[in-house]
Amino acid sequence: MNAPFVMLVDDEVPFVETMVKRLVKRDLEVKTAFSGHEALETLAKYQNMDVVILDVKMPGMDGIETLKKIKSAYPLTEVVMLTAHATVESAIEGMKFGAFDYLMKPCDMEQLLGKVTEATRKKRGHEEKIREAHVKEIIAKRGF
Repeated sequence: MNAPFVMLVDDEVPFVETMVKRLVKRDLEVKTAFSGHEALETLAKYQNMDVVILDVKMPGMDGIETLKKIKSAYPLTEVVMLTAHATVESAIEGMKFGAFDYLMKPCDMEQLLGKVTEATRKKRGHEEKIREAHVKEIIAKRGF
């Protein structure tokens, strides 16, 4: 499997800078955004993004609202929610709106990498099924 292509979205600049270094060191391709709006702009440029690692608590558009917009515009892109302020309610809400999983900050790097890998496999598996369905449709139209 090619390295996951991820975006880290968090309004805490030092956290993002540290996490990017740690993720790049593990051979992930990483883009960053510091707000929900910036995340959506970045996704518009990089529609092949596998996973978004998204903070729940951000000023302006919060993580749940950003998640809803991501899943609406890019339904195959997986989202792992991160927060230092986890509540059962926000975890349930995130999962209800399509989050792949939910982790507490600071999270264990190996646990995060495991979630990113699982999410990437899920997304790429869905993409492969879509490609196979298109091929079958083309073959059927041509009468084979």
